[in-house]
Amino acid sequence: QVQLVESGGGLVQAGGSLRLSCAASGRTFSSYAMGWFRQAPGKDRKFVASISWSGSSTYYADSVKGRFTISRDNAKSTVYLQMNSLKPEDTAVYYCAAANSYGDYALGISYDYWGQGTQVTVSS
Repeated sequence: QVQLVESGGGLVQAGGSLRLSCAASGRTFSSYAMGWFRQAPGKDRKFVASISWSGSSTYYADSVKGRFTISRDNAKSTVYLQMNSLKPEDTAVYYCAAANSYGDYALGISYDYWGQGTQVTVSS
C-alpha cells in the first residue's frame, strides 16, 4: 500500500509562486518514479511534470516548462512542485502520483498510486 498526501495548495495572485509537497508512505519511496497532474473544473486530468526514481531525469508539459520545477527528497519520502509565475490557467486540483514500473510517465495509466489532490487557485 502506498499513500500519497499533497499539501501546499492555496489561493495566489497571478505572477505569484507556490510550492506543492507530496508525502509518501507505505512503500520504498526511492523506488518510484513520481509525477504531478492537474485537473481544472470541467476538464480532463492533464500531465504536469515527472521525475525519475533517482531524480536524474525530469519531464514537463509545455504549458509549465520554465515556470515549474519538480524535485524529490528521498530521505524525506517527498516530491515537490515549485510553481513560479503562476497564471489563472494554472488553476486546478493538483495530484501527485507514483509509478512502480516503466512506462510513459506523461500518461496517467503509467501510475499505480494517486493522492487526493490539493487545490491551487490563481486569481487575475
